[in-house]
Amino acid sequence: MHVLVTVASRHGATREMGDVVAEVLRSAGHEVDELEPDDVEHVERYDAAVLGSSVYVGRLALGLRDLVDRQGGQLRERPVWLFWSGPVGDPPVPATVPDDVTAVAEAVGARDVAVFAGRLDRDGLNISERALVALTRADPGDFRDLDAVRTWAEGVARELRTA
Repeated sequence: MHVLVTVASRHGATREMGDVVAEVLRSAGHEVDELEPDDVEHVERYDAAVLGSSVYVGRLALGLRDLVDRQGGQLRERPVWLFWSGPVGDPPVPATVPDDVTAVAEAVGARDVAVFAGRLDRDGLNISERALVALTRADPGDFRDLDAVRTWAEGVARELRTA
């Protein structure tokens, strides 16, 4: 199958998760295109799609939301999986699912939605992002579990075999 993997990532940590997903899908024999959400003009040529996004200020990244606004109808016509990252710390903060995750999942008919802990590197943040981190008292560090991402992607690959 020809699969689109598109990930909106402000600082690169979520994109690295998308790279893991793409690697697993390629290893399973699928042709995979990795594109920025803003670079996806049409999805008709894809048999399936995996959408990923970081979450900031309780919302999915604008690039992914715009893609769904532009191509939601076409995405609904093929198998779609959605993942997001953002919670950091122990216990993970925030512990709630952003409202737009549910809306995006419904708009594209996502077969599965996964959340993965993220990475917070204060040195890479701009002043407004630092203020937000201070308000939420989020712990800095890399809380990602790329093995969990890999396992989820293997499940996607198994489902694609039967799609």
